[in-house]
Amino acid sequence: MNTVLIILFVLTGLIGLLLFLALFVRKEYDVRREVVIDAPQPKVFDFIRHLKNQDAFNKWVMADPEMTRNFTGTDGTPGFIYAWKSDKKSSEGEQEIKAITNDKTIETEIRFTGPFVAVAYVDMTAEPISDNRTKVTWGNKSRMKYPMNIMVPLVEKMLAKDMDTSLDNLKRILES
Repeated sequence: MNTVLIILFVLTGLIGLLLFLALFVRKEYDVRREVVIDAPQPKVFDFIRHLKNQDAFNKWVMADPEMTRNFTGTDGTPGFIYAWKSDKKSSEGEQEIKAITNDKTIETEIRFTGPFVAVAYVDMTAEPISDNRTKVTWGNKSRMKYPMNIMVPLVEKMLAKDMDTSLDNLKRILES
């Protein structure tokens, strides 16, 4: 009986500590990554503005080639929606193009509907460095409610790593 009480006491203490720490962890994250691609800016932007092209470079999309995809609207234009449902990754949601600015920035909203509900705001910008070099900057920001915000540092680290992998894939595709 004493062992059970000790285990319950320790677990309660750990949960209490995590809840206390979550009070001091920020609730927002904004991860930004970039890569330089040896290709002209119009070519790069024309590729990234089409959400269906994520199938070829985005690590998260590539994780389950068998996921169900549904499309609404005209890809590469505001209002286009790329919806997915993955049994393998147990995720479901949609990404909508919200705005395209000056043929260099695409802004999207990602709405996760399962297994958790969340909204993230994602932008990709293709800035010319020279006639044949383009800097792509990818940003992903969101907000996590208390007490889930305790995971913000872990989410930032995971997002940065996966975004770097995806940008390397994008670079490889556009430079070939």
